[in-house]
Amino acid sequence: MGTLTHLYHYAVQHPYDVTWNGLGFLAQAIFGVRFIIQWLKSEQEGHSVVPLAFWYCSLVGGIMNLVYVVHLLAWPLMLGAAAPVPIYARNIWMIYRDRRAAR
Repeated sequence: MGTLTHLYHYAVQHPYDVTWNGLGFLAQAIFGVRFIIQWLKSEQEGHSVVPLAFWYCSLVGGIMNLVYVVHLLAWPLMLGAAAPVPIYARNIWMIYRDRRAAR
């Protein structure tokens, strides 16, 4: 009965809450798919590779996750979500910088 009660409460909650939960799930999905991208690219190359798409998924998923935890006012999670975002952005910047230099 607990599962049915939980599903009922989820179904009748305010659309605002459903939207925020949807954002949280989408953020985690984008953030999680980066490992699949990295794994497939590494298998294709035959050695460990971190493709640009990995860093874009990290950046977008990280920012979306940060927005979600700010909405929740989950202060400990905010620190964990905010800290790596500049690192993701810097890695993207360095990849493009190196590509420009190689031309």
